[in-house]
Amino acid sequence: MPGSKIENSRSDPNQIPLVSVVIPAYNSSRYISGTLDSVLSQTLSNREIILVNDGSPDTTELESALQPYLPHFRYFKQENRGPSAARNLGIREARGRYVAFLDSDDLWLPHHLCNQVGHLERDRELGLVYANNSQIDADGYTHDAFDRVPQEAPVTLDSLLAERCTVNTSSVVVVRGALLETSLFDEQMRRCEDFDLWLRLASSGVTMAYEPGVQTIHRLSNGLSSDRELMKQARRQVYQKVLATLPLTTAQSAIVTSKIRELDKEIEIEAAKRHLSSGTYDEALAAIERARSLGPDRRLGFVESALRYCPALFRWCYEHYVQALHSRKRRHRMMSEPQRTGGLNPKTMTRRQVLDR
Repeated sequence: MPGSKIENSRSDPNQIPLVSVVIPAYNSSRYISGTLDSVLSQTLSNREIILVNDGSPDTTELESALQPYLPHFRYFKQENRGPSAARNLGIREARGRYVAFLDSDDLWLPHHLCNQVGHLERDRELGLVYANNSQIDADGYTHDAFDRVPQEAPVTLDSLLAERCTVNTSSVVVVRGALLETSLFDEQMRRCEDFDLWLRLASSGVTMAYEPGVQTIHRLSNGLSSDRELMKQARRQVYQKVLATLPLTTAQSAIVTSKIRELDKEIEIEAAKRHLSSGTYDEALAAIERARSLGPDRRLGFVESALRYCPALFRWCYEHYVQALHSRKRRHRMMSEPQRTGGLNPKTMTRRQVLDR
């Protein structure tokens, strides 16, 4: 039961918090209790929680789940305007020197705030710190994020543009004043709005650092191809905005231009996959031809030939390949991850086991 945990985490409501935790909530009634419990379990108690309901369609269920926690957070509700607007409302209402972001389906390990705030308090030149995270899906633990995407210090505008550093939003603790000076999140963006903000912060001179230890648990989405295509389009939009608005060096402009071209190609490949799956072969072929025009790729030459001469057979092969790939990944995870997680079965890993990890 969350009750005892809440009682133990209660702090003086008149005390000015050191850190404000901002949680935007949308379609998260299933997970919000675990998310709030992970905040209330923090070893750093000098904090406030600000939860913003972004016009969630499950508001009735969400508010029911929130009832046991009402004395322990500040609640705001707005029409659906996207994660940028929800976080911005939380930032404006925050009273802490620092702002910590947490998505409403993610979790923190108990030491997260203490570690991140400790970095910022020891080095007042530092404006933002982020950390590694473990990732879970419907089957349980999958991997630690930066095992697959290594981070290369230092965290600078150049390393962010080149994606040698990738800031995980639910692990970020940042100086609130720096956010206010950088105009907060772009409310016109509903995807990759966090990437846009980190780039603007770095461009304005905010010093950032990466903490390699796992401090957060990130819940993966379903990963549908349409979502991947939209995310790539959003990243391209961010790079186009950067090219138009930030004072870049010649080298930085070259990085951005190269990234846009890479994304143009990746977007066409995602579109081809979508059309192949739906059986619209002419559109899939046209997308592959556009992708090939953006850079040589032998594999795409094979795909183009298959779509031109035997599209139905190629579709059958592709679908079976995807199914086999997913099955192999699942088998590999089930064989290897119990060792990484201390004997825990990823399919049955509970939130408590994750927090105790």
